[in-house]
Order: sequence, then C-alpha cells, then structure tokens
Amino acid sequence: MSITLILGGVKSGKSALAERLAISSMLNVTYIATATADDNAMQQRISHHQRHRPSHWLTVEQPIKLAKALTEHCQSNQCVLVDCLTLWLTNLLMQDNEALLQTEIAALLAILSDIKGELIIVSNETNMGIMPLGDLTRRYCDEIGLLHQKISAISDNVVLTVAGLPHILKGNIDERV
Repeated sequence: MSITLILGGVKSGKSALAERLAISSMLNVTYIATATADDNAMQQRISHHQRHRPSHWLTVEQPIKLAKALTEHCQSNQCVLVDCLTLWLTNLLMQDNEALLQTEIAALLAILSDIKGELIIVSNETNMGIMPLGDLTRRYCDEIGLLHQKISAISDNVVLTVAGLPHILKGNIDERV
C-alpha cells in the first residue's frame, strides 16, 4: 500500500509526473477522472489528458463519489491515479449541499488508511497567492488547504511540482520518473 499526493499549480507538470509514476509501478492502472466538461475549454483539457494517457488504462469518470470509486478499484495488484482532487472538491462545492460535501470528504479520509495497492492523487496547490475576494473562492481555498493537510499526513509521498520539476516534500519517488 502506498499513497502519493502530487501537488502543483496549473500546467506545472503534476499530471505528467503522476502518469509516469503510474507507468513505473508496473501494475494495472485505473485512472479516476473527476473533471466535468462544462465548457469548451474544459473539454479541450479533458481531451488532452485522454490523448496522453495509455489506452489500456481503465478510465472511471467519477465527479462526486470518489471514496466509492476508490473502494471499488483500489486492489493490491492495482495502481489507481486520481486526477484531480481539486476538481472533485469544486464539483462538491457547486452542488451547494453542505451535508453532501462533508459526507464525501469524511468518506474519502476514512478509506485512505485502508487503501490497497498504489494510489496517486493529483491536486492543484492554490494557496500560495493572494487571498481571494469572493466567498466561494475563499471557501474553496480553505477546504482544499485543509484537505491537502489531512491527506499529506497519511500519505507516504508528497510532491510539489513546479515548472515540471518534482520537489519531494515527504517520502521519496524514483528520480528517473
């Protein structure tokens, strides 16, 4: 069992690193996609990701019920790559249902300690800039910051990706990837 949290800004190289780690695991890979194609720009981002990952990977689209998807797909002979945690949280916040938000976050945190196989979680580090003005944006930054702290505490590896370069914050990853 191994959990790796990969953080980074937009276009920092975090997804490419996650994909290289998944390939280097030599395990069967399940890719859990949390994005929803709500506009043309997002559809283009999704298409880019689809074109760049191996076609033999199983792809599971799960924008809300991440804990359920992990429970179903994390097996001892499996590498599961979640891309990305920030879109998952955004999807939950956009539901405008506090009970659902808290239930799904709690469910995710509860199952992580029992994960089998290898789990790689990609997430945007958004809290290194100025304080956002809007209520929803501030709430998002608060929630993702707290979630990153909780997940990094139980992760084996935590990596911050900047300009395509991995900076290991906790644990270690193979330098060749």
